[in-house]
Amino acid sequence: MGAAHGQTNPAQNYPTKPIRLVVPFAPGGSTDLIARIIGQELEKSWKQTVIVENRPGASGNIGLDYVAKSAPDGYTLIFGHVGTFGFGPSLFAKLPYDPVRDFAAVNLFAMVPNMLVVHPSLPVKTSRDLIALAKSKPGQINYASSGPGSASHLAMENFKLLSKTDIVAISYRGTGPMMTDLIAGQTSLTLTGFPPLQPHVQSGRLRGIGIGSTKRIAQMSDMPTIAESGVPGYESTTWFGPLAPAKTPREIIVKLNAELNQILQRPEVKKRFAADGIEALGSTPEHFGDYVKAEITRWAKVVKDAGVKLE
Repeated sequence: MGAAHGQTNPAQNYPTKPIRLVVPFAPGGSTDLIARIIGQELEKSWKQTVIVENRPGASGNIGLDYVAKSAPDGYTLIFGHVGTFGFGPSLFAKLPYDPVRDFAAVNLFAMVPNMLVVHPSLPVKTSRDLIALAKSKPGQINYASSGPGSASHLAMENFKLLSKTDIVAISYRGTGPMMTDLIAGQTSLTLTGFPPLQPHVQSGRLRGIGIGSTKRIAQMSDMPTIAESGVPGYESTTWFGPLAPAKTPREIIVKLNAELNQILQRPEVKKRFAADGIEALGSTPEHFGDYVKAEITRWAKVVKDAGVKLE
């Protein structure tokens, strides 16, 4: 039908006003960092303001619910991640939205490996050491998570499941407060996204003992993966990508997707990602949609096997 006249293609003049990219967590974590990079780069491309809006609470559900019910016009997006679109659906008996039906996947944008770090006072250098210590002191060592049902919580519960250890969870409200107490020695360890941990490992305030991805990373090539140093088969990474409300016009999704794939090719973005240990991905909307479904299935098993329940 007559797209040639320009009026029937909703993406023709998009965007004509500011875009809101909702981050369903407090500032300070990897999600916030990557969302802000996207915001800055989209502003350069389109000369429109991109507002990164933090709407934390309820393990991300407040932000997701807000976007699910927003106008499907491409001006309100959610910055999805492994927690909200991977294991969240298995953790909550009733969600006010459907993570598959109520959203249109835009682009599987980036991934960060998780890193297992300990406070230097804990006498361990490897994942194997930690497992041995935890087995000698069941229920006496604690780990910090950025909240019940967060990526750091599930990553560590999966670690405990595979290593058959009993390490106690201490929950915080966000990555920021969790990091403050860990550096102060109030907690012993955490397993979370690489970017917020890296400066503290480099300064010696924390000791990195394992990487959650399936292969070692360039930034810390001497650090073994958790899988090769004590927990065979272990994998935990945090992936990120924007999604729009479900009925957003296909043309707008395609335009956003193409622009995000372009952004990943920019030398300054590559440089920034490399410095922060972020791996650029990029995808079609279809691939990201399928990936979300596969992740929901994968994490449902971990949640069930680990007996993770949210109070």
